[in-house]
Amino acid sequence: MKKNLLLLFLLLTVGMTTARAQKFALIDMEYILNNIPAYESAMSQLEQDTKKWQAEVEKLGEEAKNMYKDYQAKVSTYTDAQRSRQEEAVIAKEKEAADLRMKYFGPEGELAKKREELMRPIQDAIYNAVKAIATREGYALVEDRASAASIIFASPAIDISDDVLARMGYAN
Repeated sequence: MKKNLLLLFLLLTVGMTTARAQKFALIDMEYILNNIPAYESAMSQLEQDTKKWQAEVEKLGEEAKNMYKDYQAKVSTYTDAQRSRQEEAVIAKEKEAADLRMKYFGPEGELAKKREELMRPIQDAIYNAVKAIATREGYALVEDRASAASIIFASPAIDISDDVLARMGYAN
């Protein structure tokens, strides 16, 4: 019994010492990104492309809408064959608009590809800077305070966002 208690005490002491020895740090990804000129440029490019693609999709949608209104206005004058052709044309135009929207804005669409192309190098640079600092300083965990809803309070002393920016060459 004494042996088990002594072993338990020893394990708890070692566990608490190990837990205390771990170092933690925080970064603020929003702050870091907002201080990287390449990020602002990438976001501007994405916004321009989005507006251009959205205009194309809306134009096609408007054409489909106008075709349907025209069909509604003339439906009583059409023969069954004409009515069927017009309905198919309207449906085809609506499908074309939906397909274009998916091509640009779908999960595998042009916007997702462009975002990946522009953001991947920035994300990789941030990751490499964080990893280098964490390795050098011995941090067991680096968490993003911008996306960590469970953090109620964190000392500014453990925020390494400025160190990350400096490591990337964007010192404030």
